Amino acid sequence: MKAVLDGVVVAEAEDDAIVRIEGNAYFPPSSVVEGALEKSPTPYTCPWKGVAQYWNVTAPGGKTAADGAWSYPEPYPASFDRVGADYSGYLAFDKAQITVTS
Repeated sequence: MKAVLDGVVVAEAEDDAIVRIEGNAYFPPSSVVEGALEKSPTPYTCPWKGVAQYWNVTAPGGKTAADGAWSYPEPYPASFDRVGADYSGYLAFDKAQITVTS
């Protein structure tokens, strides 16, 4: 599976490494291109997953997608049962700005 911004792959992982939550593909942190993420100050707390960290995503040498990704660095442990996996730090991408394909 790939996350592509402006024609450039910013994350890539095997399908079995992806965690799917509410229609979004969460990529392991190690699958993201180094230097593509910059912390955003945008706040959000999900009632069942916890405090989210938003990220600005920049394609190497190219475009930036403001708040183009988010993760849950320390999700509520109770959410692991609902999701079926520990997805701490995994990243989902905003499909309006970044193309996610199999």
